[in-house]
Amino acid sequence: MKIYHDEDADLSILKNKTIAVLGYGIQGSAQALCLKDSGLNVVVGARQGGASWKRAKADGHKVMELWDAAKAADIICLLTPDMTQKDIYYKFVHQHLKDGATLYFSHGLNITFNQIKPPKNVDVIMVAPKAPGLKLRETYQQGFGVPALLAIHQDFTGKARKTGLALAKAMNFTKAGVFECTFDQETVSYLFGEQVVLCGGSAELIKAAFETLVEDGFPPELAYFECLHELKLILDLIYAGGIEYMWSRVSETARYGGRTRGKRVINKEVKARMKEVLEEIKNGTFAHEWISEYNAGLPKFEIMKRMESQHQVEKVGAEIRKLFDNPEQKKKKEKTEE
Repeated sequence: MKIYHDEDADLSILKNKTIAVLGYGIQGSAQALCLKDSGLNVVVGARQGGASWKRAKADGHKVMELWDAAKAADIICLLTPDMTQKDIYYKFVHQHLKDGATLYFSHGLNITFNQIKPPKNVDVIMVAPKAPGLKLRETYQQGFGVPALLAIHQDFTGKARKTGLALAKAMNFTKAGVFECTFDQETVSYLFGEQVVLCGGSAELIKAAFETLVEDGFPPELAYFECLHELKLILDLIYAGGIEYMWSRVSETARYGGRTRGKRVINKEVKARMKEVLEEIKNGTFAHEWISEYNAGLPKFEIMKRMESQHQVEKVGAEIRKLFDNPEQKKKKEKTEE
């Protein structure tokens, strides 16, 4: 993958450009604030009087109705949740796109699976930070940036890549490194990672291990510590230096037991099922299923959420975490969430 840094990007190409950020959630607010703090002309599109409108105003932004922001913008950053983007695009953006404007995403689902079909006379780009919004903002304020992906779907003006890199530089992503890929690569790999490792796979592995110990007569509290609580400590080591670094920082017994038994748990059969999941993402099966579920009002999703929230590991964990409830940290967390 080609990697871009500060010297590859030129902020001056954004001079006199109006950037509209539509969506002022955790990711949208972080990006809007970083762009504004880098001296760019940013407006926030929101529904008048809503929570996002009020927060954006409080953060010092010029706030406009969604269609007004789209009309005013040279660059439109569509940063609302995935399943609302199509509706917002066709209601408030599509008819207001200027010739040669830039349509910007931070995740490619709606382009990859043809939910949004932009006209041919605009640039379509993606800059996808590899961090949640809070981390993105925090790192920017520390004078550095998080890594990001850059993808070009349409280059009508011939300047799409330069625009994407300039926006990435304005948020300090080029300090860490911007990796170029395609919309499809970002979308598929992102969904795959969420489903088989980051969210789905890890959650199911934790629950299955917890259940195995409890069903064999071990106290649930002990199972919680061994299968969930200590996982963060191991992931912190992997994040800091990689898998081999983690092995070097655990006991010899853990090294031998983990290397010899881990492959029996995550074996060829599991990998084969991972490939099935990957194929469902690539061929659109997952996207079609998720869009249908969302449009139906999330009936299956709500049932799953309700059932899984009653799992024993959730109840035991809630009680154990109270023992570690540092009042000062709790206050800090509540303040951040506000």
